[in-house]
Amino acid sequence: MLTDIEISRQNKMIPIADVAKKIGIDVDSLELYGKYKAKITLRELNQLQKKAADPKKRGKLILTTAVTPTPAGEGKSTVSIGLGDGLNKIGKKAVIALREPSLGPCFGIKGGACGGGHAQIVPMEDINLHFTGDIHAISIANNLIAALIDNHIKQGNALNIDPRTITWKRCVDLNDRELRNIVVGLGGVADGMPREDHFCITVASELMAIICLAKSISDLKRRIGNITVGKTFDKRPVKFGELKCTGSIAVLLRDAIKPNLVQTLEKNPVFVHGGPFANIAQGTNSINATLCALASGDYVVTEAGFAADLGAEKFMDIKCRIAGISPDVVVIVATVRALKMHGGMAKADLSTPSIAALEKGFENLAVHIENISKFGVPSVVAINRFITDTEEEIDLLKKLCEKKGARAVLCEGWEKGGEGASELAKVVVEVTETEKPNFNYLYESSISLADKIRTIAKSIYRAKDVEFAPNVLKKLRDFEEAGYKELPVCIAKTQNSISHDPKLMGAPKDYIFPVRDVQLYSGAEFVVALAGEIMTMPGLPKLPAALNIDIDDDGNITGLF
Repeated sequence: MLTDIEISRQNKMIPIADVAKKIGIDVDSLELYGKYKAKITLRELNQLQKKAADPKKRGKLILTTAVTPTPAGEGKSTVSIGLGDGLNKIGKKAVIALREPSLGPCFGIKGGACGGGHAQIVPMEDINLHFTGDIHAISIANNLIAALIDNHIKQGNALNIDPRTITWKRCVDLNDRELRNIVVGLGGVADGMPREDHFCITVASELMAIICLAKSISDLKRRIGNITVGKTFDKRPVKFGELKCTGSIAVLLRDAIKPNLVQTLEKNPVFVHGGPFANIAQGTNSINATLCALASGDYVVTEAGFAADLGAEKFMDIKCRIAGISPDVVVIVATVRALKMHGGMAKADLSTPSIAALEKGFENLAVHIENISKFGVPSVVAINRFITDTEEEIDLLKKLCEKKGARAVLCEGWEKGGEGASELAKVVVEVTETEKPNFNYLYESSISLADKIRTIAKSIYRAKDVEFAPNVLKKLRDFEEAGYKELPVCIAKTQNSISHDPKLMGAPKDYIFPVRDVQLYSGAEFVVALAGEIMTMPGLPKLPAALNIDIDDDGNITGLF
């Protein structure tokens, strides 16, 4: 059996200008990064945004999410790509919009974000490794902000910033637990002011969120200027714009704000832009990429990270609220293997048929189906087939989904590409034509920040109540008094459970949901609540993927999926 990288290498790509032509974008509207990658020019981006602003001129939006992740695998990106190819296979003009991979998971444990098997985007190695440099640009811009803050304090501290209150973290796009908590400024007077500092992974940086949510250079500069970096000694919040260096940061991000265009193995267009994790950030690709896709396709397949309790909720309550869009249908990806793990089976036993484990594990999928319905959007379950699945298990899963009011369709995109996802594509089109969404947010902007957190925890996570750590409620009240009450909230928690506890698989309920801290992302315009033991800087596993990756004298990479 061929590996993903072997399948991608056998594929013959076409020039990216030819891919763009399929959706009405000419070569003069592209900034080429070689033959097979391109960015959309700012001029073309502006034109596509104007078109997407008219609901009558934009395509149908299909959001892909999934059941709670397990080591057995779910395949959300693979299904998203297969579905996009499947839609094109049945004669629809479909465009895909995905996130950029982070180097942290690529060299850690999770892997890349290019799909798998015969449902991949290419050039796979380029996309997973550096791509067009967007994430590196965000890292440099983020760390320039940190350097400018410390330099301001060193050079007289005209703004009277209290170094103990600095909330802006440095970042790097790698899993490096040693950098979570550090001390900077050691060495002497010439080396700055000693203080505690912190790193996060780049995809959790507020600048990554800003890139994903800003629609223009002017919007980008406004948001950068509004970033809260700390407080003065008399407790006044300090915004980065007060350092008068906003333009320098925007210059570093000039290209990073432009969506990237690549192709699937079947030569269909894919916008890949922005890479936030859904467990520690908003978890969706950029508004710009989604708007470009909506303006250039009749159907748009996009995804939100991890399961419906994380990525999908944030897509609805953060991205849709800011972008003024909403999905026409949601596809929930599930595998028999993952549901059997939620039903208590060990990973080593998943090849053994078990109706009992599947029925018990279905409780997890049932929660996600219910959660999507709370936003007034119809859902379809995509059963991502594995070779060990039995017909009896698949038939049972379809019947269980029907009882919950969701149609379930077998998807074989991994094995057969667009052809294997054609049936799913037909059902998705039918749903968009026959079921009109009655979209609504989970909460109103006018309620308190604490009540927004409680609403998500109780309604989506099934918690009995929320326990706020000492000082958290005070911080939330301070945010509200500073004018941020209307902001949505972004809860950072484990992706491995609907709850805050990664050990609670299946469908936990009636537990206490602990919020240990909250952070104000005044530039991105949301409030982050950190629950349980979640970290914004991941660590490497005992056997990281980096152990398997290599390159030969001809430049051929091995071990990358």
